Amino acid sequence: MNKELIIRSSSEAVDFALLKDGKLIELHKEEEKSNFQVGDIFIAKIRKPVAGLNAAFVNVGFEKDAFLHYHDLGPNLASQLKFIKLVSAGKIKDFSLKTFQFEKEIDKDGIITDILSANQSVLVQVVKEPISTKGPRISAELSLAGRFIVLVPFSDRVSISQKIEDKKEKDRLKKLVLSIKPKGFGVIVRTVAEGKNVAELEKDLQNLLGRWTAMCKKLPTAHHPSKVLGELNRASSILRDVFNDTFSGIQIDDEELYHQTKEYLQEIAPSKQSIVKFYQSNDNPIFEKYNIERQIKTSFGRTVSMSKGAYLIIEHTEALHVIDVNSGNRSNKATNQEDTAMEVNMIAAAEIARQLRLRDMGGIIVVDFIDMSNPENRKVLFDFLREEMSDDKAKHKILPPSKFGLVQITRQRVRPEVNIKTREEDPNNEHGEIEAPILIIDRIASDLDRILKTHKGVVLNVHPFVAAYLSKGFPSLRSKWFFEHKKWVKIIPRDAYTYLEYHFYDKKGNVISE
Repeated sequence: MNKELIIRSSSEAVDFALLKDGKLIELHKEEEKSNFQVGDIFIAKIRKPVAGLNAAFVNVGFEKDAFLHYHDLGPNLASQLKFIKLVSAGKIKDFSLKTFQFEKEIDKDGIITDILSANQSVLVQVVKEPISTKGPRISAELSLAGRFIVLVPFSDRVSISQKIEDKKEKDRLKKLVLSIKPKGFGVIVRTVAEGKNVAELEKDLQNLLGRWTAMCKKLPTAHHPSKVLGELNRASSILRDVFNDTFSGIQIDDEELYHQTKEYLQEIAPSKQSIVKFYQSNDNPIFEKYNIERQIKTSFGRTVSMSKGAYLIIEHTEALHVIDVNSGNRSNKATNQEDTAMEVNMIAAAEIARQLRLRDMGGIIVVDFIDMSNPENRKVLFDFLREEMSDDKAKHKILPPSKFGLVQITRQRVRPEVNIKTREEDPNNEHGEIEAPILIIDRIASDLDRILKTHKGVVLNVHPFVAAYLSKGFPSLRSKWFFEHKKWVKIIPRDAYTYLEYHFYDKKGNVISE
């Protein structure tokens, strides 16, 4: 398995495409105007605590107030409030918390009006970016994420990632962290720390302590509200969270971003620094070179095609996402309907896991798989879906298939969903829309897979533009079909056809059903 990160920069935004064996699995966009990224820390002002909600509305400088629930205050909020007051007044010069006297923990079932009051200053961290009409969701329990560990100020707890299953390794990491952990800070050990030595963890820890100190130095002069600690740029944060030994390349078309990324990789994985490449080409844009634009067009529509003629229908309502699995018009090699359903469902499960990450779909997702009567098959499908989603960094939970064959998934969403318009203006109709023209190529290829199994002489009638796309160049798509199927497809341009219309005929001139 090879992973590649392709980064495209423009004047308005930076796009990040994560490829797994050449297939697009994640797409992120970082816009210049984005001031509220997950992980950013603000010195903010309480606008109004509301006892009925047991929450407070907080002014962080966004057009809508941020929402801070009592359960997101953290047990050591009183210590944090005292620290802010003393630092802002210039009474604390040492930000290490070694000599800082902690206050008593707040009651976990308390009332927010007893803790916070209007116009009070508090340090908060963005845990969910502004989505739709809502302001950012924030927490007063701060954390600074590094490559191997997460530093938690005003805490003393050490915890190890649950994804590290080896008990001996957990014990080893805990002992290491306890030996280097500074007083007044808690530490969460991340999954990627497995097998790392004390020097690597110590370096990560010192880097995070440096960021904490730099933030604290801003507090005496900071305007309330304002950002006092920004998350890493999106390229670095993606590398920090997903980078591992399976990465084979990082391609970047912006020279400044290329140097920034190379420097960051030098810090977290010096041996992999050579995989960062600066992409230069005036003729072929970077997303075209790696076939990403085409994958975007074919992956973000309401209908998503899969192998063997199967496809998904993805609908988004106000309350949830609904995904319908369809077998399509496909040749059935299976001995019975149950085997067919199982085969299509397994293909769909892999694509659904990819779609959730790609679109960053959150909330409740209901998947209507094709009905299977065998309970063992339902279990195999459920286990396979869980395995496919195991790489997903977003918190999620999957329920086993119901009696009706429905699988319910909840998935955390901390950023707005990636929503790309794939329909385009219909050149045959002034007011209509059509699917992106590139989709027709995939549909024709899928139909050919089925038709060429039972027909020898196949004639394809298409619009002249599409005919030229299929037959020109070397190797042309038609040539590739010949090498794959060992059968030649005759292509006839038809002026009378609409742009995306096509039909197959046999050598006698009879229409072959698509």
